[in-house]
Amino acid sequence: MTMVQFTPVSAVVGGSLIGTAAVLLLWLNGRIAGVSGILGHALSGPERSWRLLFLLGLVLGGGIHLLFGGNVPQAREGMPAGLLLLAGLLVGYGTTLGNGCTSGHGVSGLARLSPRSLVATLTFLWFAIVSTWVLRYGVGVAA
Repeated sequence: MTMVQFTPVSAVVGGSLIGTAAVLLLWLNGRIAGVSGILGHALSGPERSWRLLFLLGLVLGGGIHLLFGGNVPQAREGMPAGLLLLAGLLVGYGTTLGNGCTSGHGVSGLARLSPRSLVATLTFLWFAIVSTWVLRYGVGVAA
């Protein structure tokens, strides 16, 4: 297995931007940068304006990336639609069950040295590894 198009510079820049956004949101607004929570309360929860602006920034960031010659992500080929649907439902259920997503626990929670976020992040990673292994070697779908 080989990595394709891995560019360490863009990885460091992207990671730095994510970290900076998480720190600024916490310092300036007292909020954790958990995208599932921000999205979940953007239309019906309190403090909608900053939530909508945060989500708009995510979309604009992708647009700026494309504007400066970034690659358009390609759709998965050969992945059965039923598996994609099941995966999406399981991610949504896991986000609810874990009271947060990878951005909230893995970025903001680990940076705050939260034991709960450490357990959640290790759980995310464990299930990602197992799921990839089952899909690749058990079911025969290229994961």
